[in-house]
Amino acid sequence: MSSEAETGWVAVAQLGKTRGNTGEVTAVILSSKPERYQSLKEVFLFAPGGPAGGEKYQVDSTWFHVGTLVFKFHGVDTISAAEALYGREVRIPASQRTALDEGEYFQSDLIGCEVVDRRTGESIGHVTAWDEGGGSGLLVVDDNLLIPFARSICLEIDPAARRIAVELPEGLKDLNRP
Repeated sequence: MSSEAETGWVAVAQLGKTRGNTGEVTAVILSSKPERYQSLKEVFLFAPGGPAGGEKYQVDSTWFHVGTLVFKFHGVDTISAAEALYGREVRIPASQRTALDEGEYFQSDLIGCEVVDRRTGESIGHVTAWDEGGGSGLLVVDDNLLIPFARSICLEIDPAARRIAVELPEGLKDLNRP
């Protein structure tokens, strides 16, 4: 296990409790595509609130047990070794993210985008977070405005240009505050 400094990480899972007695670890998935875990061969584990770098781990196998993702890491062969990984975030370099279908976006790519009114060109603010509520999810703009991430509202989405053009329904600015 070695440390590697790299920028542009994507969290794909959060490790939980041990499973079995051979060093297996359960995890909460952070991807909408569960099949992506089958191809993981190498990941980096980051301690919550710890240093910026992560430790590299080889993935021996992954599988789902009663809907829960299970990791088996090379060299983690005991319950106590697996317990030491509790709470760690499983990340991969952003360059290894799975391909998206047309019209899909990584939530992390939306954070920081400027939201502009398509009709007037006026800046509404910047996306500061993502909220899972509201069916299609909500863009949190400047920490005080919730905008549904719906095609009828978010008409032009360009993460590369860091811009989202919207047409807000009448009264949304006043109604939909966290």
